[in-house]
Amino acid sequence: MSQETPEQRRERLRQEELKSNPTGNLNDASKRSQQGSLVDLVGSLGWKGTGFLILLMVVGFIFYSVFFR
Repeated sequence: MSQETPEQRRERLRQEELKSNPTGNLNDASKRSQQGSLVDLVGSLGWKGTGFLILLMVVGFIFYSVFFR
């Protein structure tokens, strides 16, 4: 293996942890959303969680525009 930077190593270890513990994925994402950036949130959720988050935002927007105009 080539030399990794500490940042690359942290990201690799984080990805391995997410793969080995999928049930804690949403909990980790919610904690990151409170302290981290949107990139961290989306990265920790994966594609299914990101799709669900987008769907939830669209439904919320439609609900808001129908009932609060």
